[in-house]
Amino acid sequence: MTAERKPSTGQAGRESGTDEAAGSVGRLYVVATPIGNLGDISRRAIEVLGAVDAVLAEDTRHTRKLLSHLGIKVPLRAYHAHNEAKATVDAILALARGSQLALVSDAGTPAISDPGSRLVEAAIADGFEVVPIPGPSAVLAALVASGLPTERFTFLGYPPRKAGELARFLGEAAASSATLILLESPRRVGTTLRAAAAAFGDQRRVCIARELTKAHEEFRRGTLGALAASIEEPLRGEVTLVIEGATGGDVRALDDATLRDRHAVLLAQGISPKTALKHLVEATGMRRRDVYRALHLGTESDDTDTPGDTL
Repeated sequence: MTAERKPSTGQAGRESGTDEAAGSVGRLYVVATPIGNLGDISRRAIEVLGAVDAVLAEDTRHTRKLLSHLGIKVPLRAYHAHNEAKATVDAILALARGSQLALVSDAGTPAISDPGSRLVEAAIADGFEVVPIPGPSAVLAALVASGLPTERFTFLGYPPRKAGELARFLGEAAASSATLILLESPRRVGTTLRAAAAAFGDQRRVCIARELTKAHEEFRRGTLGALAASIEEPLRGEVTLVIEGATGGDVRALDDATLRDRHAVLLAQGISPKTALKHLVEATGMRRRDVYRALHLGTESDDTDTPGDTL
C-alpha cells in the first residue's frame, strides 16, 4: 500500500484529517467515489482508500481504474449483489481479525440503490465501528440543480419495470408534497415519464438529469406531459429524475375527459381495467363511484355504488 500506517487516532484523528484507517480494531469505512468527474473525490477518501487493508468493490475492474488513477495499490475484493451474502460473512471475519475495510460502489455513495446496507447492518450488529466518508451523490446533485423545491424530498430508488407495479408505485407517491427523486435506466425514461404523467397529472414539473458531472452533462426541465412526449429513447448515460411534489393547486378532482385519458394510458400499459380504476382513485383522491361514473360517461345512477368486479 502507498499510505504509511500510524497509530490509531480515534475521533480526534478523524476530525483533523490524519490517517483514519490505522489501528488494530476492525473498522468499516463507507466511501463515496466520483459519479463521473474524478476530480470530485475528497482528500479524506483518498487517505482512507490508501491506508485500508482491502477495498470491497461492486466492480473490481472499475474500482481498479480509479485506484490506479489515484496511485493507490491495495487489495480489492468483490462485493456485489450476486455474492453479497458470502462476501458479508468474509468481511465480518476480516473485521474480527482487526482489518480496516473500505466499501465502495461503482459511483457515488455505497448502499444507496447499491449493495452495502447488508454489510453495514452486520458490522453494527457485531459491534464494529462504521465510518461514513461522504462525497458525490447523483441524488443530491440532481436535486440541487433541478430548480424544484429542496426543503423536503423523497428518494424512491429505481421504479418497478412491470406496468401494474409501476402504476401502484407511483400511485402511492402521488399525494406526497415532497419532491420525488428516482433513478432510471436510459432505456425506460419515456415509459416512466408517461406513467408519472398518468399518476400525477401532466402539468407536474420534472427535471431529467443525465450524465451528471461528466462531459455531456445535461438537464431537461419541463412538465411531465411535455417531456414524456418529446423524449427519444434510448438516452445515453445514467439518468436521475426529479419530480415536483403535490401542491395546494393539485386537488385532483379531474374532469371526465382527463380521467378517461389517464385511464386509457394505464390500459395501454397492460394494466387491467379494475386495477386502473383503483390506481386513479388512489392518485386523485376522488371517490371511487365518481371515477367509475366518469369512465362510463355518467351512466350510473347517483345512489348506486359501483360494482367491485365490473371495471
